[in-house]
Amino acid sequence: MTIKKVSSIAKLEDLGRIQLSKSFFMRDFLYSEIANWYGVPNFPDHPDIAIRTGTELCQQLLEPLQAKFERIAIRSAYRSPSVNQLGNEKGHNCASNEKNFASHIWDYPDTKGYGATACIVIPSFLELYEKDQANWQQLAYWIHNNLVGMNSQLGKFIAIYSPKAICCVGKL
Repeated sequence: MTIKKVSSIAKLEDLGRIQLSKSFFMRDFLYSEIANWYGVPNFPDHPDIAIRTGTELCQQLLEPLQAKFERIAIRSAYRSPSVNQLGNEKGHNCASNEKNFASHIWDYPDTKGYGATACIVIPSFLELYEKDQANWQQLAYWIHNNLVGMNSQLGKFIAIYSPKAICCVGKL
């Protein structure tokens, strides 16, 4: 299905129903506390690009993580430029739009091209983290050794922004 622009609730519903991978739909990545709190729409200006970048993120990174560690929870993912800008201006842990192109803003490229970010939580890992907070480094090494090194198309992959939440970044 091709969606050129989200111009109605029906188009937004269609966008949310697009399956990006075995386990993930576009709807999973559109939730935003910032958008909800301030009443700002959070859907892409260029849905086809967001679908393509989100599909790569899911298939190359999130599905393999979920296959290894069981269920993963999406903490923060797609942000429209208006939601991201508002989050930046209000001090809600959002970088500028220019820094979030090809990251949380999936449908606009940065200087290196398109990409997508999803900050995730791995519930099965939380108990290990609570026992020893250094365990997040072992998880990061596993991800790097088993996912990053196996996919040479991904120029950038992971940044730990908090030991309890991992940001998975895939560049096309």
